[in-house]
Amino acid sequence: MTTRLRKLITRLALLGIMILVGSSIPTTISASSKPIIVGSKSFSESKTVSEIYALALEHAGYKVVRKPNISNSVVFRAVKTGQIDVYPEYTGTIVEAYLKKSANGKSASQMASLAQNGVKKDGLVTFNYAPGDNRQGIGMRTSVAKKYNIKTLSDLQKNASHIRFVSQGEFDKRADALPGMNKKYGKYNFKSHKDYDDSLKYKIMSQNKGDAAPVSTTDGQLATSKFTLLKDDKGLWSPYNLVPLVNKKAAKSHPKMEKALNQVDAKLTTKQLTSLNKKVDVDGQNYKTVAKNWYNEHVLN
Repeated sequence: MTTRLRKLITRLALLGIMILVGSSIPTTISASSKPIIVGSKSFSESKTVSEIYALALEHAGYKVVRKPNISNSVVFRAVKTGQIDVYPEYTGTIVEAYLKKSANGKSASQMASLAQNGVKKDGLVTFNYAPGDNRQGIGMRTSVAKKYNIKTLSDLQKNASHIRFVSQGEFDKRADALPGMNKKYGKYNFKSHKDYDDSLKYKIMSQNKGDAAPVSTTDGQLATSKFTLLKDDKGLWSPYNLVPLVNKKAAKSHPKMEKALNQVDAKLTTKQLTSLNKKVDVDGQNYKTVAKNWYNEHVLN
């Protein structure tokens, strides 16, 4: 074999290797090089969980762009149009607010199924829902709850004449709120009933100007000894489990996204969400710090 022929064979072999390697690289790069845009709503729980999502996706090897504080009225459209790729939502919000379907009497799994099937038409998918459930509830000053032995909404109805109710205008009128309580449990004849801005409810009760109020079941204040969440013993309010709402194209182009977020969501119980909210809303910690500490403790360890 001549020297010239050996050189030609060597060049052809190298060219073949370059073609084989080159053909396998672009698909991998294109699937993972585009950043995942992680959004959130404007309240603490959404921002904290969104940051946890972002950390999980970065740990899975993806680049992440964070877009927190999106208005409730805009965020669904943002993920549908691809302005964001994923954000923390709730099964109940998807079913009732976006799909305009009744959630009465539905279990957590039924709500998740309704949400999952309902968003397909919008080019969206949901991953596994978390055990954490941020639904409607009633909270009380613990001292008053103990005084009258009130543990459930039935107990509250029986002792309503002793209780000063801290409400909001919307709660007084919404069919699934106070009218629903009156229908399900019997009329609540409170000692007093005054409407305040929703953001003031815990302050009003802390100042001993009220005893009970509508709350979200993962409010951070409920993790303190000052306040107690009453049990909805007749099942008036439907589950609102945390769930990642994802643009289908983004999910398809980032195949490790689902596993990463499912791993996180499995650990986000109602108790964990309440604890996270306490650290931010009661203790005054930065939500990014709270998210990072939680992720390091519960996922990395």
